[in-house]
Amino acid sequence: MSKLNPSLSRSSTRSFKNAAGVGSQSVKVSSAQTVKFARRTASGRYVSLSRDDLDLSREFSGEYTNYTVHLPPTPDNQPMGAVDPSIAAKAEEQYVSNSLFTGGFNSVTRAHLMDKVIDSEATHPQMAGARGLSSCAVEGCDGKVMRDERGEDILPCDCNYKICRDCYFDVQKDGGICPGCKEPYKVADLEPEEEQNEAFQNNLPPLPPPPGSNKLEKRMSLMKSSKSLLMRSQTGDFDHNRWLFETKGTYGYGNAFWPQEEAYANGGTDGIEGNISDITDKPWKPLTRKLKIPAAVLSPYRLLIFLRMVVLALFLTWRVRNPNTDAMWLWGMSIVCELWFAFSWLLDQLPKLCPINRSTDLAVLKDKFESPTADNPTGRSDLPGIDVFVSTADPEKEPPLVTANTILSILSSDYPVEKLACYVSDDGGALLTFEAMAEAASFADIWVPFCRKHTIEPRNPDTYFSSTRDPTKNKLRPDFVKDRRRVKREYDEFKVRINGLPDSIRRRSDAYNAREEMKAMKLVRENGTDPTEAIKVSKATWMADGTHWPGTWTVPGQEHSRGDHAGIIQVMLKPPSCEPLIGCADGKLIDFTDVDTRLPMLVYVSREKRPGYDHNKKAGAMNGLVRASAIMSNGPFILNLDCDHYIYNSQAMREAMCFMMDRGGDRICYVQFPQRFEGIDPSDRYANHNTVFFDVNMRALDGLQGPVYVGTGCVFRRIALYGFDPPRAKEHTGCCGREKKSSKTRGDIEERALNSGDGDEEEMESALIPKKFGNSTLLADSIPVAEFQGRPLADHPGVKNGRPPGTLTAPREPLDASTVAEAVSVISCWYEDKTEWGENVGWIYGSVTEDVVTGYRMHIKGWRSIYCVTKRDAFRGTAPINLTDRLHQVLRWATGSVEIFFSRNNALLGSSRLKFLQRVAYLNVGIYPFTSVFLIVYCFLPALSLFSGQFIVQTLSVTFLIYLLTITVTLSLLAILEIKWSGIELEEWWRNEQFWLIGGTSAHLAAVLQGLLKVIAGIEISFTLTSKSGGEDIDDMFADLYIVKWTSLMIPPITIMMVNLIAIAVGFARTIYSEIPQWSKLIGGVFFSFWVLAHLYPFAKGLMGRRGKTPTIVFVWSGLLAITISLLWVAINPPAGSSGIGGGFEFP
Repeated sequence: MSKLNPSLSRSSTRSFKNAAGVGSQSVKVSSAQTVKFARRTASGRYVSLSRDDLDLSREFSGEYTNYTVHLPPTPDNQPMGAVDPSIAAKAEEQYVSNSLFTGGFNSVTRAHLMDKVIDSEATHPQMAGARGLSSCAVEGCDGKVMRDERGEDILPCDCNYKICRDCYFDVQKDGGICPGCKEPYKVADLEPEEEQNEAFQNNLPPLPPPPGSNKLEKRMSLMKSSKSLLMRSQTGDFDHNRWLFETKGTYGYGNAFWPQEEAYANGGTDGIEGNISDITDKPWKPLTRKLKIPAAVLSPYRLLIFLRMVVLALFLTWRVRNPNTDAMWLWGMSIVCELWFAFSWLLDQLPKLCPINRSTDLAVLKDKFESPTADNPTGRSDLPGIDVFVSTADPEKEPPLVTANTILSILSSDYPVEKLACYVSDDGGALLTFEAMAEAASFADIWVPFCRKHTIEPRNPDTYFSSTRDPTKNKLRPDFVKDRRRVKREYDEFKVRINGLPDSIRRRSDAYNAREEMKAMKLVRENGTDPTEAIKVSKATWMADGTHWPGTWTVPGQEHSRGDHAGIIQVMLKPPSCEPLIGCADGKLIDFTDVDTRLPMLVYVSREKRPGYDHNKKAGAMNGLVRASAIMSNGPFILNLDCDHYIYNSQAMREAMCFMMDRGGDRICYVQFPQRFEGIDPSDRYANHNTVFFDVNMRALDGLQGPVYVGTGCVFRRIALYGFDPPRAKEHTGCCGREKKSSKTRGDIEERALNSGDGDEEEMESALIPKKFGNSTLLADSIPVAEFQGRPLADHPGVKNGRPPGTLTAPREPLDASTVAEAVSVISCWYEDKTEWGENVGWIYGSVTEDVVTGYRMHIKGWRSIYCVTKRDAFRGTAPINLTDRLHQVLRWATGSVEIFFSRNNALLGSSRLKFLQRVAYLNVGIYPFTSVFLIVYCFLPALSLFSGQFIVQTLSVTFLIYLLTITVTLSLLAILEIKWSGIELEEWWRNEQFWLIGGTSAHLAAVLQGLLKVIAGIEISFTLTSKSGGEDIDDMFADLYIVKWTSLMIPPITIMMVNLIAIAVGFARTIYSEIPQWSKLIGGVFFSFWVLAHLYPFAKGLMGRRGKTPTIVFVWSGLLAITISLLWVAINPPAGSSGIGGGFEFP
């Protein structure tokens, strides 16, 4: 029997109680941890929302304590039967969106009701801090009337008496008599949408629970097939429209299971199966297509690869058999290096044998998921939800304006508003980032509808308004120019507000701190204490509503520093309504008539940090977002973006859904998009675009098991992040992974625990959930829901593990305080203790390149990934164009690769579910930094050859020259064919070759040394964030390119250049004044020296800076090293006839 855990049984574990006009909640906790709720009233009082008399005396055994929020009824807390559920839910959601939730280890969880989030007024009804326009009519109350998500006043009585949330709950507790008409409150009539849903569900026949069902199954609907209920469908199955879900409010969340019946599922467990009983009028269409590389290009490409392999084998064999007896040391070093280069080239080239391209059909996606059908009569979107993660850590290196523009591009993306949620992870806990996100939410009120009205691309306002292209191209509406001018003015004001936030926060904090000092001095005088004693008042950072910021203070204090602060969650934009909120022209800056003005959900998250805990940098922050989002929105798919990577193509998420929702999409763990960059110098001096990797290597991997995960611009399947195995996992035993056989491993047991199983086996697996995912029951309950919602549509017999159409069209549950409090608990610093987070679940810890390791763990479980290259770039970001920053970036990547090689994530230790060529690709990821050792030696060989007068071969024979020419020609032809099938340019290929040598002789060598130190001596490696801010010269966008910042990474390439230049001069002098000139050896040495210098030319140009501003230390180090090496060489091999250093030397 296949079954799913009931998704949204929050109502079965929570109930509201009301006392003193305030809803209170409690949490089942141990004595060391309590969860309380409090709010700050308009008068400044804090009102506790927790009850001390709740039953918290129950003892919990074992290592894990259940912190799930429960609201049990007590004698003074009985469920309000007369309260309109819709009004109570809306009031609770408004309270949640206006509250800042904080909590953590050994501290209470508080919901701080904020009077305002930013200094400016919140205008959009979904925004935090938004209040009703009308005041409460209750005498003595200055509160505002409750507002719904559409901005309209909530009037619970037919007499339209205006009442605020607190007064409404007070009245309900006192008997439910309306203060206006003195009549009891009546449950309001259902809204049209609710009437439709109720009428639809009331038509469902009663379904008795199956015999012998356990407690879990009693909370689920039963779906049976019946021959009499079959309808015309492409699967020949039952009428999904009649037999979906019977429980009101849980429609579409997977709260159902299907019993196995021969007439229905034929005993299978992979999905809905059956014979096609009828053929519909609309043929089934795939969402994606695989576009193969033309054989006229691919066949010669593969042939050249094998030809070059043969030539390399023959050449190396000839080199070994023909040593240079005059300079065996030189010959030996060159042979070792050449053998390694051949091996390294093989690892890089073999995974490129099967490149492919892919295309999507967005029209078919819209037709399947957003068009009225028999299964979806209303035409609501049936697409699954997506949670977007944006990570930032330091507002100084990652400017808030850059992050705000990324957020705005997400909020305005072309995806169903109610299915989208954005989470911003502020790992620095800075108030500057918090208020910048609030300002972005406020500006989204005008920016998002403007983008929808005029189909704006790109939807990053900074990029859009700074573009030099004609903005009126393809714009047809007559009011576009007027609207654009007004929005541009609003955006300029928005930027000024963002830029002024640091000064605004400082001035506000100084004023409040001065007030606190005055209060302290007054208290000292009143108490008669010695006034000469120093008064200690903490220099706090203050929020706009006049309260302390719970995160990091500008002047660090106890429990308010970068590594020591509470966890924070603020719902900036509460979840939108399921129906469009059509704008109007009245009182608006722009006429938004017939434009949907709803905004996606936006949440600010700053996880708790405490001294003594390893917070695991970005990977830990991402895992915190995974858990918090699972509780609050639980989108089955996750898009993660860096703060400087924005959505350039508003339909990028739809492109990803084409792959996830297509036939076989349930086996895809993630869809990786290429990284595209802006602000790169036109010549791309340091290969910042990295096009060879993104357009050659990644396309080639897509033809195997899929591309590697590169840290940003990736859409994940949530269930794959949880560490589960894919359905229908296969083992690959052939060279190219073509020979397959089914496998049953521990992962299959986990999959059965997710999708099926009952009795003792189910209870045993459920007991293991806390050890894997932690002690949150809401998190555990969300797992099968995410799995079900992420399945493709079962609209074709070939679709395995599918879901019925129309199951995701119902609105999501509104947020309540207990849900957000649970989210706060799962981002606490202690939550991951004794769990598998970071080890087998979520982003993997232990490497500075956690992205590659995370993708690798999914591939070895049998998942496959997809590379999605869109016609219009999906995402764009920034990259460091400064030489020093670029080298440090490459150093971090290479160090992570060394860590991977020396860890259990080495591809040699991967499972048999990893294809052979995919294993080779991952092996190359861990090995490529070690090439730097041989590359350094090989770059010095030409100089050593010129100094010694010898060469790597005895003579420049015809055989050697033929081999050399053949190897060079095949390499050039391979490059041309790669350019042909990948679409890159020859200049980009050459820049990549140049920086391969620059990075290999600098950053890669340092990475090998640091990696060895960590493995052998246990010395940890720390890296700083790559700065996302531009140069100081605002008139030159490429000012950073010319800044020379000294780093020790520059020493090896500088030394190589200086030694080779000196060696060329020495070689020419020796040959010219030699009695028997050996021009062949001189030509060979000079040729390879120029080869080295040509690759290092961008590096040398970068050292010159602008107008030749090169640090003196560059020349000092270079000269000292070059002179030292030259003197050592003369000492080791003095000229003939001399007795020592300098002996017998005469000027010509």
